Amino acid sequence: MDSLLIKGGVPLHGEVEISGAKNAVLPIMAATLLTAETCVIRRVPDLSDVKFMGQILTSLGAEVKFEGDTLTVRAAKIKPFGDYELIRKMRGSVCILGPLLSRLRKATVSLPGGCAIGARPIGLHLKGLKALGAKISIENGYVRTTTPKLAGAEIFLGGRLGPTVLGTANVMMAATLADGVTVIHSAACEPEVVDLANFLNAMGAKISGAGSPTITIIGVDQLHGAEHEVIPDRIEAATFVIAAAATNGEVTLRGARADHLLAVFDKLREAGVKVERNGTSLIARRSGRLKPVDVTTLPYPGFPTDVQAQLMALMILTPGTSIITERIFENRFMHVPELCRLGADIAIEGPSCIVKGGQPLSGAPMMASDLRASAALVIAGLAVKGTTQVSRIYHLDRGYEKLDEKLKKLGARVERVPET
Repeated sequence: MDSLLIKGGVPLHGEVEISGAKNAVLPIMAATLLTAETCVIRRVPDLSDVKFMGQILTSLGAEVKFEGDTLTVRAAKIKPFGDYELIRKMRGSVCILGPLLSRLRKATVSLPGGCAIGARPIGLHLKGLKALGAKISIENGYVRTTTPKLAGAEIFLGGRLGPTVLGTANVMMAATLADGVTVIHSAACEPEVVDLANFLNAMGAKISGAGSPTITIIGVDQLHGAEHEVIPDRIEAATFVIAAAATNGEVTLRGARADHLLAVFDKLREAGVKVERNGTSLIARRSGRLKPVDVTTLPYPGFPTDVQAQLMALMILTPGTSIITERIFENRFMHVPELCRLGADIAIEGPSCIVKGGQPLSGAPMMASDLRASAALVIAGLAVKGTTQVSRIYHLDRGYEKLDEKLKKLGARVERVPET
């Protein structure tokens, strides 16, 4: 395993290209299983999760080819079950269930593994597939599904903590080849769901309403190959905006979508961060003194849980008291004790963190626990003086394309080193 050695206190300056969205490309890759024809996906980020999904598709019998940021998949002859050890290790792999069931009318998929940030059960996925006519059993760590033919249905996918993004994707993909009309109520509204719907429509699906709480799918007999470009990663963009503000620098983000980040930018403006358009790019910098904020994570279009940790890294630098409340995952404050190693004053009270910012901070060794926590630790390390070492950065490689290289181009003093 590698760690990231950071010599902080240097403002970030320059331009950075925002990569394709991890949370969009994984279900889009799964959707290629719905057709025997060739699909071409562009702006595919070079991430360990993407490579892992490529291995899963290969284990199902698909032909998978990566060339730069272009991915070609031809799933002409596939089987209804993949490698158990591959699938169980990545939660996102559960999104192959809907496409396999819809095309082959049966699927056997290992239950996805747990997640450090909290439980993410697939009950809503299975509820939606059952409503379409699937027979489902769970045996020996596998989800086994069969159906003589899927049929459209009215499905409510709201959960205890709001809509399910992957569940919406799974049911939407399954419904594309079902008989009749499917209506998903309380559907996830994330841009990544819209991107998947756009790809499916390019394949010949008939989907409307994506991006709203009600999605309608009219089933078709078959889907064909298509080409598609993945949307830019809104979480990566937010991470670089916050890093620019934390280091008191100025960063131009090429290819970012401001319309996907309205809640984030609204809260950052309140915090004293300025984000302005410059053609197709965004420029991020401080607009004056940083100010404390109160924020609560919510389903899209609310403030995303995937930016909570990064915002906290900014707030430990900000004089005053901030309150950050997590309403999506029950265990997403594991970065807190690590940030406290730098000298931060953070108290966890139920679902909220009380951050008393502006305390004296200095570099220290820290350990990453999950993808977005890793990004928060890196941001903090970039901002404080002294040397910070962030270990277990394989988490970063899951969701940030060559983050250390991008940071170096912005002037950061970072080095990837093997852990001893």
